[in-house]
Amino acid sequence: MSLHRAVRHIRYLLALLLSLLVPSAWAAPYTVALVPQFKARQLQAEWRPLLDRISAETGLEFKLRFYSSIPEFESGFLAGEPDFAFMNPYHAVMAHKKQGYIPLLSNAQPLTGILVVAANSAIHSVEDLNERRIAFPAPNAFGASLYMRALLIEKERLIIHPQYVSTHANVYRQVLLGDVAAGGGVNQTFADLPDSLRAGLRILYETPPSASHPIAVHPRVPEADRRLFSEAFLKLGQDEAGRALLKDARIPKPVAVDYEHDYRPLESLKLERYVVLE
Repeated sequence: MSLHRAVRHIRYLLALLLSLLVPSAWAAPYTVALVPQFKARQLQAEWRPLLDRISAETGLEFKLRFYSSIPEFESGFLAGEPDFAFMNPYHAVMAHKKQGYIPLLSNAQPLTGILVVAANSAIHSVEDLNERRIAFPAPNAFGASLYMRALLIEKERLIIHPQYVSTHANVYRQVLLGDVAAGGGVNQTFADLPDSLRAGLRILYETPPSASHPIAVHPRVPEADRRLFSEAFLKLGQDEAGRALLKDARIPKPVAVDYEHDYRPLESLKLERYVVLE
């Protein structure tokens, strides 16, 4: 073997060895999708610094993937597009059944769907909403729409006229403007409103609590990388800067979750009849 070929061979072996020792350095970034409760610009500002911190801790790379609407987001995870996805609780059921997505983490505080009216509205009981227009973010937004509609129709025996307005922010805006009689949201997005806007709304009705939005991972992601991600995410709560990142992403107290304990119970709600896929 010539000296030139020997050097090339050694270089190849060194490169191969390095790729085996540090696989994440050679892998494509993992895609992270976020349920579009808010505009992409806001989600980018909230999540990019958090993912950069996790990347620095783990050596894994992450690329945010945005969907313009909740139905598009649903089509994406049902097709198995994102590696990681921050989704609503019933999305976790849908994603697990279709693609085997594995819930890893969620916020410790349970999720509660809420129905809000204008603070000065003449509506004071849920019965007053019969035959009225109600705004919802999207058909399958769990606490804000899917579970809420099922309760209003089946438990409260109401006839409602849903109006889907894409985001939680749009729901609250429609109610404040008086364009609808009421609107569906969740406790976390309601608490995130500026004080001046929240003061203009009144909570009329609430769903029973459930496990909160999980970060779920596609089973194609190696278990070692899932563990690195989860450990780094939970570690954020140990310092002030990390806690600020968690608060911005609305997961201020992350905890480990699993499908069997936290999300399989939602299957018993029998919400399939209210799911709308586009």
